[in-house]
Amino acid sequence: MSGHTLIRLEPGVLKWARERARLDAETLARKIGVRPERIHDWEQSGRITISQADKLAHHTHTPIGYLYLSEPVEDPLPIPDYRTVADRQVLRPSLELLDTVQAMLRRQAWMRDELIELGREPFSFVGSIGLDSPPAEVAIKMHELLGLTPRWAETERNWESVLRRLRDRIEEAGVLVVFNGVVGNNTHRKLDPDEFRGFALVDEYAPLIFVNAADFKAAQIFTLMHEFAHVMIGRPGVSNFEALEPAPHEVEQFCNRVAAEFLVPELDLRQAWEQMSPCDDCFDLLARRFKVSSLVVARRALDLALIDRETFFTFYSTWQRDERRKQRWAQDGGNFWNSQYVRIGMRFGAAVVRAVKEGRLLYREAYSLIGLSGRAFDKFARQLEGPLMT
Repeated sequence: MSGHTLIRLEPGVLKWARERARLDAETLARKIGVRPERIHDWEQSGRITISQADKLAHHTHTPIGYLYLSEPVEDPLPIPDYRTVADRQVLRPSLELLDTVQAMLRRQAWMRDELIELGREPFSFVGSIGLDSPPAEVAIKMHELLGLTPRWAETERNWESVLRRLRDRIEEAGVLVVFNGVVGNNTHRKLDPDEFRGFALVDEYAPLIFVNAADFKAAQIFTLMHEFAHVMIGRPGVSNFEALEPAPHEVEQFCNRVAAEFLVPELDLRQAWEQMSPCDDCFDLLARRFKVSSLVVARRALDLALIDRETFFTFYSTWQRDERRKQRWAQDGGNFWNSQYVRIGMRFGAAVVRAVKEGRLLYREAYSLIGLSGRAFDKFARQLEGPLMT
């Protein structure tokens, strides 16, 4: 059958495919190479050529078979959705979020089977905390689990080094940690931080934390600890919080309180606040002491009623503007191989490489899990020679 053969598909399905990909008619028309009027015609009559249907499927990341169905396919998030926007729950996740969650679920499933096959024991800390636990006690347990003293951050140079230390310690504890701002390695499919900041996948063998690296760098440390709290209470879910304010759900609010207490203990902040006189850069001064971003300090001060909401949101507006300027002037790209360590995760990457070397995993399966193939995979494997999973 010729690609120019005209067929008739369900108009509602064609419209669903476009909207599901969050594309307007003009943008989709430009990608496919037709006029916007043609897109509108498809969505009203359903009359489309086979080649055009193939292009539509490609540019909307829709399985071609879905376009031939009589009604749209529902594809909700496979984990709890705690996201809100302006106090309204986000009903439809983007394809980028859906594909990222599915990719991480595949990694987690493989890692779980791998660890069970190797005879490893499940991690007792997963789901070990109840929602009725005092956040201060949970923070202490987190410090003990990660092998950190209560004021360990004071010896770090800045909050960036704190973030690296936390990432490494959480991985060493047994959690798969991923930082990425795109779908896999596809730089054309960026993850929107306004849609989600991170998510946690809970499993007693292979818990996983994903942090949206497209978010402000200064906010990622809070997201990491928020999602780690999800693992500790055994509650998976997707999170999004504007100004570090959680959704009105007990799970999100609890995880926020735990993350805040871990990073900026209430008692320490109150003591430091009393010793300071009012100043324009108080948040920056305290941020340097606690080795977190000034946003975390300001949010913590608001939650402890040390400042009012007007003061906080005035600061937040300035902070956002400064962070956007930093991102705009920051160097793009960076070292490709360094980015793979955080996109894949050292623990997971090392496990896959070892399974391939021992003949328990086919190369094509490893390529799919890692997102690298051929020489790129081989180079990644060589660079992981040292830190193979123990």
